[in-house]
Amino acid sequence: LPMMMEIGLERGFRTALSDFVLMQLQLASVFFTFSLGTKTHYYGRTLLHGGAEYRATGRGFVVFHAKFADNYRLYSRSHFVKGIELMILLVVYEIFGQSYRGAITYIFITVSMWFMVGTWLFAPFLFNPSGFEWQKIVDDWTDWNKWISNRGGIGVAPTKSWESWWEKEQEPLRYSGKRGTILEILLALRFFVYQYGLVYHLNITKHTRSVLVSCPLFSF
Repeated sequence: LPMMMEIGLERGFRTALSDFVLMQLQLASVFFTFSLGTKTHYYGRTLLHGGAEYRATGRGFVVFHAKFADNYRLYSRSHFVKGIELMILLVVYEIFGQSYRGAITYIFITVSMWFMVGTWLFAPFLFNPSGFEWQKIVDDWTDWNKWISNRGGIGVAPTKSWESWWEKEQEPLRYSGKRGTILEILLALRFFVYQYGLVYHLNITKHTRSVLVSCPLFSF
């Protein structure tokens, strides 16, 4: 809305409306939502563990196809994992939620969150040149299997092995202070809250509300 008002005052509201529609057709909202997830992830990780560093963005003029393994390495922790987690929560809310039972009401309540889920999961493939070309898909699958199968170790780059990439992703936790570690543990407790709610909603514990009953299931 602020953008439309600014363009409307400078160039007329008809031009502002046409520019807005054109931006939506060009998936500008998808790109903005995805880039916001990138900024949020790295900003939050820097606040928790420190270690701010320069991330090369590759400002080249050549448009090239990014392999699936490259997209996974770049966006797994920042977008894919969070998108899947949010999607599961939305599905669980649809199944067990009590506040909004109507389908139309549910759509209005959760449409923005579903949009964010779809953006975080599929934006890298939508903006990837030749991302849905069959031969590229086959080549990406072959490269992905090779990357997953290679063993890590000293001198093995994260782009060559999943194990080396995983070790690289855990570096912020190794060099983090006690405050960052405690905060990570507290944030991870949200999975216990999810599991606790599902266990007692499904009546697995036969009306027992003790947290101790849920602990063995969470450990499993």
